Amino acid sequence: MSDTTFARPDAPVRIQVNKTYKLYVGGKFPRSESGRVYEVTDSKGEWLANAPLGTRKDTRDAVLAARAAVKGWAGTTAYNRGQVLYRVAEMLQGRREQFAAEVALSEGIGPKKAAALVDVAIDRWVWYAGWTDKVAQIAGGANPVAGPYFNLSTPEPTGVVGIVAPQAGYGHSLLGLVSVIAPAIATGNTVVVAAAADAPLPALSLGEVLATSDVPGGVVNILSGRTADIAPTLASHQDVNAVDLTGAIAADGPGAAQALEAAAADTLKRVVRPELDPFAQDWTSAPGTDRLLSFLETKTVWHPMGI
Repeated sequence: MSDTTFARPDAPVRIQVNKTYKLYVGGKFPRSESGRVYEVTDSKGEWLANAPLGTRKDTRDAVLAARAAVKGWAGTTAYNRGQVLYRVAEMLQGRREQFAAEVALSEGIGPKKAAALVDVAIDRWVWYAGWTDKVAQIAGGANPVAGPYFNLSTPEPTGVVGIVAPQAGYGHSLLGLVSVIAPAIATGNTVVVAAAADAPLPALSLGEVLATSDVPGGVVNILSGRTADIAPTLASHQDVNAVDLTGAIAADGPGAAQALEAAAADTLKRVVRPELDPFAQDWTSAPGTDRLLSFLETKTVWHPMGI
């Protein structure tokens, strides 16, 4: 007699347990303070999930968490930061199929293409992990001066960086996101990210990876919702040191991007401007070092030469 157990014909149909997506702030997973959500749909308009609708209050809370994490993360040795970023790649590799499915459904691309983009995102974490203890060699150095002194320039992180992530399209919701987060935290900054509004699921799931990857709470904070609700708070917040407006034009148009830049100027923030064509950038190409250097400040030290 077979040991196989069959379901009874009259057994009730099982109800699928749908995932509840949440914000990622301070290493925790809160709901939006408003308690509101919005529908996320696939490329055909079919419902995928409800995502939390982040508010200005959520953004301020995320900035507070990011500021609290600056000292510890910036004070971590570059080698240890590299280990943490590599651990992110390991954990993302373990959830490769989930992310491929989310990217494919969110952006309407084929499963093979989505899986290939997830692989590039994993490799990107590894790439930036390798740069953590090397970037000082290209951003700093010994300066020739007249006099019996050593003059040394060393890079230091800017602090809290607000990021408007690349919007949905061609896999930007994950690969583009990783490509703007990884260089900022590799150099010791902490970040608050406004995820792609139309395809936030890969970003919110990335928060779950970060939470289990030795990344200290507050180093990366991820918000979903309308970019128009989140980005202005980041641009004008006095405790944010720099903003990356990569996704601003795709989200709300050139006028909104200009307004964000003007708001950032009021508090003397460093700004990375968006491309005029938001979908022109090929995130699969080699990233170079520009973003690594974007959020570093140079500190110069004089020291008398010994006899």
